[in-house]
Amino acid sequence: MAEQGTKQPPFENYHVGPEHVGLALIAVLRQLLPGQSWSKCRRLIHNRHVQINGTLCVDEGRRIAAGDVIKLWREPRDPPPKLDDVKICYLDSHILVVEKPAGITTTRHAEERHWPDRRRQLQPTLDEMLRQLLMRRAAAHKRGAKGNRQPAGRKHRSPFLRAVHRLDRETSGLMVFARSQTAERRLVQLFRKHAVERVYLAIVNGYVTAQTFDTYLVRDRGDGLRGSTDTPGLGRRAITHVKPIEYLPGYTLLECRLETGRTHQIRIHLAEAGHPVCGEKLYCRRLHGPPLVDLSGAQRHALHAAVLGFPHPITGQQLRFTMPMPSDMQRLLQKLRNSASKS
Repeated sequence: MAEQGTKQPPFENYHVGPEHVGLALIAVLRQLLPGQSWSKCRRLIHNRHVQINGTLCVDEGRRIAAGDVIKLWREPRDPPPKLDDVKICYLDSHILVVEKPAGITTTRHAEERHWPDRRRQLQPTLDEMLRQLLMRRAAAHKRGAKGNRQPAGRKHRSPFLRAVHRLDRETSGLMVFARSQTAERRLVQLFRKHAVERVYLAIVNGYVTAQTFDTYLVRDRGDGLRGSTDTPGLGRRAITHVKPIEYLPGYTLLECRLETGRTHQIRIHLAEAGHPVCGEKLYCRRLHGPPLVDLSGAQRHALHAAVLGFPHPITGQQLRFTMPMPSDMQRLLQKLRNSASKS
């Protein structure tokens, strides 16, 4: 119990011990919070008080892994995106381009693919939500066609839909999905040939000048995190071009243009340069260095895929899409601007 007049922190962090690995989240909470009932722990999870590794979790059956950090908030977090938050901005019989909101994963992890529907619905993935939207559209189209009605109880077949690239759960922005096998094969080839234009906006710590990061990334740089290596012959080449858009005291709004598309590429390059993305929870230090301080108050890593351009995989027509910075990043940017004007 905090002393009277002492402000309590908004959350408590709990580091998972060996005795917790493999247990369900609710069972771990029951151990971490002695004296709390099962129903109290269940309410904390379902009412959005619990994050795992910085990501909201409302699934009490989530299995805890080694290295997980459970964050318990005094106030509930914002709810995860709903179906109406997903906006399809281009659709034909071969491809779908969508504006992905932050807070959802692109596809289901391998260990989650056999979950029952009820558990999946707690935190659906983007591809699952898109299938729902496509099936809803198909049903509405059939109902509207010459006044025909779909027979009661008949289910629509789940449409073909494949992700050909990924955005991290907390990254917002534009994505393209394939709706046919031919489109999938050709889109994969375009990404492999680096023939896809991808431009991100990032709000980062520190003063960053225009430059190019050109390194080789490995899965484990020496501390369990992905990162760059100087060892010849190891890793996959990763190239990121960055250009400042706006300077604020202590921060920079950056344009990041991908030449390659490796996992966590932008986040790694910026953190290794000493300029982690605001809100970054994973890449927060240089190798064997102290944690890099982030006082921005960002609730998620401030990274947004703003531009996506590519030739249509079937027609060859050049397509280019843009998506404005989402409201949470706009609010963060305005807060940093206001802080600058007061200083």
